[in-house]
Amino acid sequence: MAKAARTTKSVTHRDAWQLDDFVMSLTRASANTVIAYRTDLRDFVEWCGDTVAGNTAAGIDSPAGVDRIVLRRYLAHLRAEGFAKRSIARKASALRRYFAWARRHGVVTADPSLGLRAPSGEGRLPRVLDGRELRDLLEPEALPDDTPHWRRLRDDAVLELLYGSGLRVSEVCGLDLDGCDQRRSVVMVWGKGGKERRVPMSQAAADAVKAWIRVRKEVVGDRSGAALFLNSRGTRLGPRDVRRVIDERSSSPTHPHALRHTFATHLLDGGADLRIVQELLGHSDVSTTQRYTHVSKERLRSVYTSTHPRA
Repeated sequence: MAKAARTTKSVTHRDAWQLDDFVMSLTRASANTVIAYRTDLRDFVEWCGDTVAGNTAAGIDSPAGVDRIVLRRYLAHLRAEGFAKRSIARKASALRRYFAWARRHGVVTADPSLGLRAPSGEGRLPRVLDGRELRDLLEPEALPDDTPHWRRLRDDAVLELLYGSGLRVSEVCGLDLDGCDQRRSVVMVWGKGGKERRVPMSQAAADAVKAWIRVRKEVVGDRSGAALFLNSRGTRLGPRDVRRVIDERSSSPTHPHALRHTFATHLLDGGADLRIVQELLGHSDVSTTQRYTHVSKERLRSVYTSTHPRA
């Protein structure tokens, strides 16, 4: 009986936070973001209800009991537990988004996360692909003999957009047919936070997309809908599908985001204005884009050191 009582209390405790309602509101977030936010918030709720010694937030059973001090103590707890700065920053982001939603929907009367700061990320420089790695992806010399022609054209178009337009993998997978303006060579994408932006296609990307659309009918099914890119089942291409494409073509372990990093770095290497690159990438804060200037400086230093006779 005692065990059943504890279970009922735990369920009631979670229901007070309305996490399911919050997660359902994340309609513009990627699947990975939704999963991460759900996990992060459940961990926080469990911490709030934890009665272990030293947890000064013990006994908080609803968001109304959370104030800024509690949130700061939670972040300090994460640091003490050895969580990476990037992980703590993501968890803080989840908390800020949750409490902003809770305030809008009357779950709390005030947002305790306003002004909440978390440690910045580790500061790792983005990985940029070299010429050989790009050629392996965009111009593979050989593919398996049983690779269907439609798949080769689809994969070409996907990879050209990742590099030629700097799109996130989620943005490529989310593209619809009517979001691709072939006449103007632009695509309309939905980025983070549900923000829409127009991004130009390179000539290579525009040609690849056009070639793919001509054969798209070969895999269209009842569930295809308006999706631009489809898998062999006739459903919308997913991020895992894209990662498999890259794994098959790449000569070294490569993440889809590396193509976006390479896009931004190559633009800055070529003299593009930082604000233009920010707009193309869909960054809300220019400081996010500025890290690519550091990559460019490192590349210049590397070239100088390896080529100048008196370096």
